[in-house]
Amino acid sequence: MLFNSAVYLFAFLPTALVVYFGLCRLRWISAAQGWLVLASLFFYSYWKLEYLPLLLGSLVVNFLVGQELARPRAARSDVPRQWLLGGAIVANLGLLGYYKYAHFLADNLNALTGAQLDWPQVALPLAISFFTFQQIAYLVDSYRGLTREYDFLRYALFITFFPQLIAGPIVHHHEMMPQFARRRNWVIHSGHVLTGLCIFAIGLFKKVVIADGFAPWADQGFDGSQALGFYEAWVTSLSYTFQLYFDFSGYCDMAMGAALLFNIRLPLNFRSPYQALDIQDFWRRWHITLGRFLRDYVYIPLGGNRGAAWHTGLNLFLTFVIGGLWHGASWMFVIWGALHGAALVLHRLWQATGLRLQRWLAWLLTFLFVNGAWVFFRAPSLDSAWRVLRGMADWRGALGPAAADLPTAAFAWGGWSVDLWLRWLPPALVAQLPQYAALAAAAFVLTRGHAGRLMDAPPRWHTTLACAVLLGVAFYATLASTSTVFLYFNF
Repeated sequence: MLFNSAVYLFAFLPTALVVYFGLCRLRWISAAQGWLVLASLFFYSYWKLEYLPLLLGSLVVNFLVGQELARPRAARSDVPRQWLLGGAIVANLGLLGYYKYAHFLADNLNALTGAQLDWPQVALPLAISFFTFQQIAYLVDSYRGLTREYDFLRYALFITFFPQLIAGPIVHHHEMMPQFARRRNWVIHSGHVLTGLCIFAIGLFKKVVIADGFAPWADQGFDGSQALGFYEAWVTSLSYTFQLYFDFSGYCDMAMGAALLFNIRLPLNFRSPYQALDIQDFWRRWHITLGRFLRDYVYIPLGGNRGAAWHTGLNLFLTFVIGGLWHGASWMFVIWGALHGAALVLHRLWQATGLRLQRWLAWLLTFLFVNGAWVFFRAPSLDSAWRVLRGMADWRGALGPAAADLPTAAFAWGGWSVDLWLRWLPPALVAQLPQYAALAAAAFVLTRGHAGRLMDAPPRWHTTLACAVLLGVAFYATLASTSTVFLYFNF
């Protein structure tokens, strides 16, 4: 079920909220939590019912293994804990690999060896990457003695809680489980409702107005076959850069807002990432919970920064190659991850020199690198990526053709004002000016902070009014157009 669909906005979410707090008011806390689990399973299976048994089986098996790993020494079975943990991780990754990577591996083996492996294309179960990572983190923490004894109901609620089930944030057990047990969270808090609705409104507006507004420009450039001029290529790449940010941060804002209606605070996943001054700063701001997972469960187990400088660099590079592959079974994601891994290694070498760039130059270089790397992340093939990058690098095409060589329709947007623009700007740029104006407006919005600030301080009346306007516009956009799937549903 999509957060930006009418059935979610006007039926599912209000019903889940009313029934949950109604049961809590009667002091039927277990029933209320059970209701949330059932509602979350309905939310998950609304897309495709056949995915539900996989999620349920994963829940049961991982809960039992976690319980065994967390037992006191005297009560443990004879199976060595290292073997139990290793077997459980291999089983989780094996399941993920079967659905997400088996066909990719078969194709590459066929290409390398000339074999004729015919592996069927299996539909990717919704959210399998997210709930697999979340449960692996729980198992590792259980092995380390960092978890308590939780019953199955609360564990199921931790994994399936619908605001964060499909695309994160990737949460730890200690961030979620204690919140459901607090008595003060069993009653409606008007402040949480107001703040949650404001954050949800911002996220919905980001998705249905801004992200979906950029989507056609990005799709036209990446999915087409024609050569792209300088301005067309930059509009294509920047459109996807902003589409991806507003789509995923919009989802995360809606997840935070919906969770807060239930008095649950989800961790912040974005903190104005395009304001970063270096690539390390970018990853402290972008998809924060994924970066945290990769650090704690990939980078540190590989050795982190405990070895020689070359070994630390290798650990960084491998971590981000794995992070790229996590997004999907494609060499394009591997290239994207490798680019970021290499950039982080170079950043560490730069830091060791003690040199510093001016802030504006540091920001510009970081943003240009991130924008260029997103080309590989979005492009369906290497040829498509080079087509966009070639256009972006075609400085000679910046002036472009004369106005007389461009179709009249390209200037219809401005009416009489086009003549004024053509006096000062190249015709090819004037033809793309509406898109650039939208990109500039998006960049302005990006500098206005993030939802975490609303979480820290209740919204004032003017903020509430602004959010109400955003919510009204977003509702209208939702009802007036076909809802589109969030980009991270594909991962």
